[in-house]
Amino acid sequence: MITRFAGSVRARLTLIASVVMALICLVLNTLVLYGVHTAADDYRTNQVISAALRIVHQIKRGTLPAELNTDVDGAQVLNATGQVVSASATLTGKAPITDVVPDADNASRTEVICGVADFDGDCMVIASFRVYEDDGDWIVYTASGAIPWYVHGWVIAGLTALSLGMIALTAYGTSRTVAKTLAPVDAIRSKLADITATDLGQRVPVPAAKDEIHALAETANSTLDRLEAAVEQQRRFASDASHDLRSPITAMRTQVEEAMLHPDDTDWEQTGRALMASIDRLQAIVTDLLTLARLDAGAPSQVESIDLGSLAAEEMSRRPNGKEVKLDLMPEVVVDGDRLRLVRLLTNLVDNAQRHASSLIEISVRAEGRLAVVEVADDGAGIEPEQREIVFRRFTRLDASRNVDAGGTGLGLPIAREIAKAHGGSLTIEDSARGARFVLRLPLREA
Repeated sequence: MITRFAGSVRARLTLIASVVMALICLVLNTLVLYGVHTAADDYRTNQVISAALRIVHQIKRGTLPAELNTDVDGAQVLNATGQVVSASATLTGKAPITDVVPDADNASRTEVICGVADFDGDCMVIASFRVYEDDGDWIVYTASGAIPWYVHGWVIAGLTALSLGMIALTAYGTSRTVAKTLAPVDAIRSKLADITATDLGQRVPVPAAKDEIHALAETANSTLDRLEAAVEQQRRFASDASHDLRSPITAMRTQVEEAMLHPDDTDWEQTGRALMASIDRLQAIVTDLLTLARLDAGAPSQVESIDLGSLAAEEMSRRPNGKEVKLDLMPEVVVDGDRLRLVRLLTNLVDNAQRHASSLIEISVRAEGRLAVVEVADDGAGIEPEQREIVFRRFTRLDASRNVDAGGTGLGLPIAREIAKAHGGSLTIEDSARGARFVLRLPLREA
């Protein structure tokens, strides 16, 4: 649990927020301590100066006592010969605390002096004043302890306690906020962990807030929708493939068993032809399945520039004579693609048209904007609008198709659409005055 928390987003964000708050507190405490120290130092300096001025006033009035009563740590008065003539109780009978005197053209001087012997070597704020008397210049000294960098122990303790409180509050608030924010993510993760390949109907919970997690949940559900549809398609594909493969195999087995039961009465040449027909159908199904598998896997293709008009004309010239074919081919309609696959696409469309046409097939190639458009139309019964997408499903064959061509695999049109998609295009069935009209659109080659 500890390891999981240490590696979690919640822990990292809480740690980052706490470190940032600690740095902020350090900067603020430094500024506060500097301000408090400056104020306390100014107060202490004014204190020793005020004490010295009171003593100067006593000297001038002639009321200087032998023992000074002052609110600073120590005070001394030196006469013109440098003898101590008056001092506070703490400095009575002691030598001058310093030999620092104001400059000749100044009446006072204030500075911090460390190592003062009379005050146990502490640093002291000492103010010295020059008093002009008849017998010469007298010197007044007042001293009080210098303010340390931390001002007072209680100041450090108070700032430290306040900083720790702010850091703790920041850590707690960040942890709670991140936990609340990531709760929907945890719910999504838990739901995704419960979803299996056999139970794709579940969906992750979508939070009410319209934020990034809401978008994540909706995207996850959309992905699950597509995954469920793909898995269902694969299931149908496997079921239909099994059925279509089983049919010719069953027919072949029946024919062989019947021939073996009555070997003397069997026309083996006719049985062989029947078996070859079933084998051809089985081979066609397997070939189409392999083609779809390669297209689904995104197998690489050989891309070259292809003139669709020339391609259509060339392929139609190779086909045996059958129903009338009318061509309307615009020249220089060039696309980039795999020639073999595009030939397969065109062949599948023409084969489908020949199976359903009454007497006429129309093939046209033209350019529309940045698209190449290929149309294959027949004059047959046509396809109802609600069935136009159904025919592109794998192994789907409408009743009319089964009556016209019982040997079809039901994979020709799905293969044609997959080839169109692989070339960045589309294949649809659109309205026509009669029959079915298949429309292929592919991006033209860029100049």
